Amino acid sequence: MKPENKELIKALLEEADSIQEDIYDDAEKMLGTVPFILRVMARRPEFMIFSALKDFYALRPQSLEPKVAELLAVAAAAASGADKCLKVHMAAAAQAGASEDQILDAVFIAALIGQTKVLASALRTFQEFEGKW
Repeated sequence: MKPENKELIKALLEEADSIQEDIYDDAEKMLGTVPFILRVMARRPEFMIFSALKDFYALRPQSLEPKVAELLAVAAAAASGADKCLKVHMAAAAQAGASEDQILDAVFIAALIGQTKVLASALRTFQEFEGKW
């Protein structure tokens, strides 16, 4: 890495306490809570700050309304079995204007994809098994 970029990063991390405070405030506004993982990651500011910034921009892309982004987060959390994240993003989706029906539909879509993942893998294995008989 170029020395001047290392210096920029060093200068940024010298403001870690202030940046973490802003990240906590943004999380509270966006999600209605400061997630547990942010508080633990704060032990390593160089990790937490860059991870949280990435997450913030991923959850608020310019091409999607916040409600749509949160509904996508609901579906992703549901499909991956991330129960704590699911609770946080359901509340954030509601805060962003999603109805209970929209949140439920996101869960049902996640369930469909989850089922398809299981079936696609299991049925291919079954075909291999069946072919050996």
